[in-house]
Amino acid sequence: MGEDFSAFKALAGGVAALLIVTMVAPEVTGGQFDPLRLTKKKGRTTDPAPTTTTTDTSLSGTTTTTTTSTTTNSFYTEETMVPSNFDINTELVSATVPGSAAPDVVGAFRFICNAGQLRYDDPIVFPGQPGKSHLHQFYGNTTADAYSTYASLRGAGDSTCMSPLNRSAYWMPAMLNGRGSVVRPDFVAIYYKRRPITDPKCSLTSGDPQAEGNCVPLPNGLKFVFGYNMLDPAKTPTGSLYFNCQGTGAVPGTYPDLVTAAKNCPTGAQIGAVIKAPDCWDGKNLDSPDHRSHVSYGSYGDWGYYKCPSTHPYVIPAFTLGAWYTVDDTLDRSGTWEAGKTVTWSLSSDTMAGMTPSKPGTTFHADWFGAWDNTVMSMWMDNCINKMLNCSGGNLGNGKQMKQYAGFTWLASPRLVPVP
Repeated sequence: MGEDFSAFKALAGGVAALLIVTMVAPEVTGGQFDPLRLTKKKGRTTDPAPTTTTTDTSLSGTTTTTTTSTTTNSFYTEETMVPSNFDINTELVSATVPGSAAPDVVGAFRFICNAGQLRYDDPIVFPGQPGKSHLHQFYGNTTADAYSTYASLRGAGDSTCMSPLNRSAYWMPAMLNGRGSVVRPDFVAIYYKRRPITDPKCSLTSGDPQAEGNCVPLPNGLKFVFGYNMLDPAKTPTGSLYFNCQGTGAVPGTYPDLVTAAKNCPTGAQIGAVIKAPDCWDGKNLDSPDHRSHVSYGSYGDWGYYKCPSTHPYVIPAFTLGAWYTVDDTLDRSGTWEAGKTVTWSLSSDTMAGMTPSKPGTTFHADWFGAWDNTVMSMWMDNCINKMLNCSGGNLGNGKQMKQYAGFTWLASPRLVPVP
């Protein structure tokens, strides 16, 4: 399921204008998809105020108006849905329905981001404690900070990930050039993939002895950290993280750190930091004390087929994030490095106070705090994922596409900014 992120440029165009998805009754254990999570949560005695939604259920433009509850579903834990506080039609344009992702067995939904704010904040690890973390480069919601919650992310902010239809926050350690500047990425490519809900491997009750788990959409309010474990460095990093290179003179590869990647990435090329988010969830917790244990990764183990662990039986759409940076002469390409002597690029987490400097890039990790508009997430789930389409550039697979925000650029401008 590897990706060549340079292909995003050719596929990121803008198109599409109306919306919305047919509502399907949920039955997670039976493999049915509940796109808007509108069934009542067991044990709830009061519901939030209902909302009225105008829904375009087909490409013909036929619309229906329905009043629905915004309570969560009864099958797994999540926060109550917070609808967008703007007309989502204004953030959609017309698009061609993409083709099948076959021979791949998963549907794909891709989009492009630019760099957002730089903050010494981490709303997952240090909630409500601004300035306590190493310097982070944020993508997505422009209001994300130490105080962010699911409700605050859903309620405010533009997005550097195409549109405020995706108010999720994504962040990772800032890239530093060792000379007092932050290197901002030119662009960030993100893609979600998962098997279609109709695939027998998407349900533990389907009868398929090699089922991966029970496939579900991303629950409202889910958040996690993945990659190098800053809280327990002795643990093996998660997420198949690596560095790559593309462009004139580049030698692509899956390099374990910036020092190794730099030898194969000449000035003018782009070096990429690539990491995969978890694809399995316990179905109970939206966070955990270590911010990792509630999610996990599937594996082949000694049973010979890919599946989620029994402790995390829910299969969620997993995203891969790739941040791409233009290389200049400040990146040491000698292939050698010595702590305290070699001045080159590094991640902000590589040189945290009180820690022995790590080999540049080895502390690569990322965080995610979900805050998608449920209606739009239902679109790409119902079409790109569940119809196994090959969706790029925010194409929702239904003749609609998310707008790219007006400030988008393929090359960072400015590329270097002072370390705050």
